[in-house]
Amino acid sequence: MVKIGFIVEGYSEKILIESDTFRKWCEKNKIIVVAPVINAKGGGNLLPQYLSNHITNISENGRPDKIVVLTDLENICAVEKVRRRILTEEFKNKIDFVFVSVKALEAWFLADGTAMASWLGEKTFHEDRPEETPGMPQERIKQIAKDKNKRGPGPHPEFTKKMMRHGFSIERAAAHPHCPSAKEFYDTLKKWGQATYE
Repeated sequence: MVKIGFIVEGYSEKILIESDTFRKWCEKNKIIVVAPVINAKGGGNLLPQYLSNHITNISENGRPDKIVVLTDLENICAVEKVRRRILTEEFKNKIDFVFVSVKALEAWFLADGTAMASWLGEKTFHEDRPEETPGMPQERIKQIAKDKNKRGPGPHPEFTKKMMRHGFSIERAAAHPHCPSAKEFYDTLKKWGQATYE
């Protein structure tokens, strides 16, 4: 088993990582999620001056084998720019990977057609380019709900809870041909888990 400590940007990411669905997937793949999952409460709190406290918090409680950060791209133009902002010289040897959902976590929800169809009460759902929505993915979800005469998604954390209840699967999001950030997250974690029993 590989023990992974998570530092996440906000409440939505924390809800996802702490969900039963994600934890079951982790168990199946020989991954232990170290408690607590650290909620930085905003991308600005993932800057170097705050990271030391987050890392200490995880390390004192669970002694993880790997420490990862899960954040959003938002309106920044490049994933590597976000990674460089977090992985300064001080943290290159303390943080194993920075996962960046493009443009936001909700793109991963759009990529899981099964969970979206369940939430919408439809038989099927497919978003061709979940990471390339004209605005933020949450706006696209609001538009889809409006088009389907469905009540809107509500605040980000509430919608994340809804997606968990509707069976959101990181495996399905990662299988979408145009959601590379979910695939990178899925593939990397799975590889770390496999490495512990190969």
